[in-house]
Amino acid sequence: MPFGFYIIMAAQFFSSLADNALLVAAIALLMQLFAPEWMTPMLKFFFTVSYVLFAAVVGAFADSMPKGRVMFITNTIKIVGCLLIFLHEFWAIPGMEDYVTILFGYAVVGLGAAAYSPAKYGILTEYLPHHKLVIANGWIEGLTVGSIILGTLLGGALVSEAVSGKLLAIDIPRIDTGIDSAGEAAIVIIIVFYVIAAIFNLFIPNTGVDHKMVNRNPLYLIREFAHCVKLLWSDKLGQISLATTTLFWGAGATLQFIVLKWAEVALGYSLSQATYLQGVCAAGIAIGAVLAAKLVPLNRAVNVIPMGIAMGLIVMAMIVVQTVYFAVPLIIAIGALAGFFVVPMNALLQHRGHILMGAGHSIAVQNFNENISILIMIGLYATLIGLDLSIYIVIALFGAFVSISMWLVRRRHLYNLAHGPLPSIPAGAGH
Repeated sequence: MPFGFYIIMAAQFFSSLADNALLVAAIALLMQLFAPEWMTPMLKFFFTVSYVLFAAVVGAFADSMPKGRVMFITNTIKIVGCLLIFLHEFWAIPGMEDYVTILFGYAVVGLGAAAYSPAKYGILTEYLPHHKLVIANGWIEGLTVGSIILGTLLGGALVSEAVSGKLLAIDIPRIDTGIDSAGEAAIVIIIVFYVIAAIFNLFIPNTGVDHKMVNRNPLYLIREFAHCVKLLWSDKLGQISLATTTLFWGAGATLQFIVLKWAEVALGYSLSQATYLQGVCAAGIAIGAVLAAKLVPLNRAVNVIPMGIAMGLIVMAMIVVQTVYFAVPLIIAIGALAGFFVVPMNALLQHRGHILMGAGHSIAVQNFNENISILIMIGLYATLIGLDLSIYIVIALFGAFVSISMWLVRRRHLYNLAHGPLPSIPAGAGH
């Protein structure tokens, strides 16, 4: 890989590290304010809504200038969102609960992430030849998962009594920092990692691709985006890969909160302890992602669909696990299956999208669909928790839904195979 690729990876790693640590810090702030339990998954809902609302714009924005510059601008928006969360007490609307302002601050971080995503993935297809896309995706997904592991652990450590106590004990003479909780202290540290990511953004190489936004009219962009959505869903390989990644990200976002709640109920873990299991799940995803990058060429990506069916079935085994000794290998297995099937499908989706409509627009379409899935599944999860439904029933419903959905995707692919030729993939694509 060229050196510039590793600069891109470093920028992605530190930005994602901060994203995942921030979620834990925000959850800690909500707990400190005694927010309702269903409010915790709503953090993800508010974070994700920008991906859907601005989907028609962010792809065109990502394609309008060098993607390193796009990543710098959007990373700065994330920093602004962090500051809004940190200062939640100072800009709260009269009569509004403090935790509502935290949700809005987190939504600003989500806006930055929504605009960041098409650039971070789109630059891969501009910078690398198609035959390196699976390896590149293995790298970026592996590093993203590594940042999830370390970011989640970092967030858990920062809000733990041992670390937060030392941070809160720091006294700067004649300066009132306004830091009086573990969550606020954590956010200050997290901002530092966003700044590091921004510095790497400045050194991302220009790929030499011509960046011009032909028409800035919002109505035109919406019509163009709708056309791109239809185009990708109509493609026989695009629809399969898009359906798979859409399901994966909706399920993955929900599983993140299911693990936290399950660890509390089944294992008696605190928030700080439960984040370790999230890290274990991410480690499993990294293992699966690395194996997929080495073993699955792009022209055989659809062969991994049964892994998604198996993942849903294995999730339901969480119901009978009551000890950490069984919990850890189970969570690793779930993560490994997820990583193994999402990396090839993600690479296939990028390849078809790049051919059909261009990198930035393709990723924006992908984000739009995947984040609608996240909004729906997180909304359903929050509703079930609000109804005080047992986490074990939630797990059973979740596992069954994943397996059945992946089975339907496989049925659709078999139907496509039986009714005409599929789009060709260049020989040797994959490794």
